[in-house]
Amino acid sequence: MAGYKEPSFQDRVTAAAQAREKALAKLKAKPPVDPAELARLNEARLAKEAAAAEKRAAIKAERETAKAEADALAEAERLAALALIKSPDEIEAERKAARDARYAARKAAKTKKGGR
Repeated sequence: MAGYKEPSFQDRVTAAAQAREKALAKLKAKPPVDPAELARLNEARLAKEAAAAEKRAAIKAERETAKAEADALAEAERLAALALIKSPDEIEAERKAARDARYAARKAAKTKKGGR
């Protein structure tokens, strides 16, 4: 029974040369590209790139608009929160009014019971 015989270096060089020639013949057999078809394909590619660029610009503008709206809303909320913060004088005036109201309610309850 004969064993496997590896191809020699010369066999590999010959096989590579034949493969190269076969590939070159296949490439030469291809019909040439029509310049009109090439121009049409180029125009289609440019149109596709322009549409993609337009879409990216629209998405970017939409994102910037949303960010600006969010920033404006956050600023409005911050200003509203600042408007709710009272000065110490306002707080003291509210405490005094609440104390006076409690005092008046106690006095009214006493006078209703028959107190002084």
